[in-house]
Amino acid sequence: MTRSAADGAVPKWRSRRNFAGSRPVMDDVARLAGVSKQTVSRVLNDHPSVRPATREAVVQAMRTLGYRPSRSARSLASGRTRMLGVISFDAARYGPASILTAINTAAQEAGYLVSSIALDTADHDTVVEAVDRLSAEGADGVIAIAPQLWVGRALADTHLDTPLVVLENGLDTETHLVTGDSRAGARKATEHLLGLGHSTVWHLAGPTGWTSADHRRTSWRSTLEAAGAHVPEPLVGDWSADSGYDLGRRLAARPDVTAVFVSNDQMALGVLHALHEAGRPVPDEVSVVGYDDIPEAAHLLPPLTTVRTDFAEIGTRSLRLLLNRIDGSTEPPKPESLVPVDLVVRRSSGPAPR
Repeated sequence: MTRSAADGAVPKWRSRRNFAGSRPVMDDVARLAGVSKQTVSRVLNDHPSVRPATREAVVQAMRTLGYRPSRSARSLASGRTRMLGVISFDAARYGPASILTAINTAAQEAGYLVSSIALDTADHDTVVEAVDRLSAEGADGVIAIAPQLWVGRALADTHLDTPLVVLENGLDTETHLVTGDSRAGARKATEHLLGLGHSTVWHLAGPTGWTSADHRRTSWRSTLEAAGAHVPEPLVGDWSADSGYDLGRRLAARPDVTAVFVSNDQMALGVLHALHEAGRPVPDEVSVVGYDDIPEAAHLLPPLTTVRTDFAEIGTRSLRLLLNRIDGSTEPPKPESLVPVDLVVRRSSGPAPR
């Protein structure tokens, strides 16, 4: 009869290695503790039905054998793979990259691995294939950083059986959505410039079909309309500093332009370059406000006034929502979980020129 570790004795044939010298496995722990393999699984899964004395016997057996439960063993015990899938688009940009870093950090702290798929294209079939791949890998849940509306539509068509959290997408779906409050951010930026005495605010928008760009453009327009200000035709860029520079040259050539709200900091960098090149000093002649608060924003000349998005909070909150759903939360999805934004006033914005 096998004696348990609770008796304080270890069989002579048993040490930290089994007969073949391989690492101890769950069967070895069960044999030494005098319990079934299923009981060891329950202990690994922290099941409440296990008696304290039995739990202690199993834990002691693990220590005696030097047993370290593998990920596969924990998966068998819990019915989970402890792996999460993340699909990202345009991951080289500051926002998506920062969100992905926060998700990885939070997942690691929660004991999960992350399998990431970065897509260069966001067509329907590519999105569906990415979801199918993560599902085949056994992901317990999926987070999609999906800034474009058509990506959200493709995700809705996948009918994924595992929990899904979507970031930066305004699609009306039966899932959890997490995003920065772009509407509030654009309103704060526009009101700030109007409050400095500018008669109107020009806008360099992000690409059409990107949720954040659309929300910022809509909020900028409604804020001007509410103030009774003229609404100029927005210019549309592609998020890059090059597009900001090209469109900034057009703005710099107009003497009536005294204030510009730019939909991200990279394009704002290009606008600052164009204004400087045209001899339009910032903020003496033209005020510029960006969006995101990239690390370089405080070191531009002049330092950039911008809307700060807490990308780390977006990533952490999305991970928390996903884990809640994996754990069986029955809370119905909310239309959006909005992460607050802040206006960071620096020296690129100032009073309207007289």
